[in-house]
Amino acid sequence: MIGPLLTAAGVVFLYMTGLCVLALVRKNYSIVDAGWGPGFVLAAAALFLRDPDFSPARLLMTALITLWAARLSFHILRRNAGKPEDFRYAAMRKRWGKAAPLKSYIFIFLFQGAVMLLVSSPLTAVFLSPARPLSILDAAGTAVFLAGFLFETVADRQLAAHIRDSGNKKMLMTRGLWSLSRHPNHFGEATLWWGLGLIALSSRYGWAGLIGPAVITFFLRFVSGVPLLEKKYAGRPDWEEYKKKTPVFFPRLPGA
Repeated sequence: MIGPLLTAAGVVFLYMTGLCVLALVRKNYSIVDAGWGPGFVLAAAALFLRDPDFSPARLLMTALITLWAARLSFHILRRNAGKPEDFRYAAMRKRWGKAAPLKSYIFIFLFQGAVMLLVSSPLTAVFLSPARPLSILDAAGTAVFLAGFLFETVADRQLAAHIRDSGNKKMLMTRGLWSLSRHPNHFGEATLWWGLGLIALSSRYGWAGLIGPAVITFFLRFVSGVPLLEKKYAGRPDWEEYKKKTPVFFPRLPGA
């Protein structure tokens, strides 16, 4: 049981270390965001190499994670192209001063690697368990994953289109899915991971697969996602008005 976990941990450690070196060379820690998704795909590849059993559940889990990672990484790379370092990392760099290289390695890259291992629990739960056929839970989990994936994708595209329109400069995005939730992209992200958790439930160690969805939901809602953006816009009159009629995370029903 411990073997696959050590394999995933070793791959993630090496990957995040390499990512940190690249970020230091480029003097831009934002690379960690685009590198988040591929880390999961590398972990899956390593688990397949360790135990090349291409069972339906393993293939399904890996295919969905690869789809998610490819879409997210492409979106982040396109969004960040030609832009300065994300304000969060720039603030950390300034605060840490000369200790920034070491502290960034520990508190950004290794920390995110540890979170990656926790969030990837649906993947490792499936690989820890014996091969099995697909089940009703797999179908339900895939449906939940696709719903969250679509929600996040549409929200990201709506926001990107809003930002590209010069007529919207300094205006908040409050249309489309953003009229139902102040953070629909984060809601979609959390939802798709709960779908992966459902898929893991049919496996022997499926209960462990729910750790990842719980962790990513907690971080998005209470740590690195929603709170930072809420703080960034706090005090703006249009933001305060937006807050009065739009839920922070879970979307309201259209027309409600």
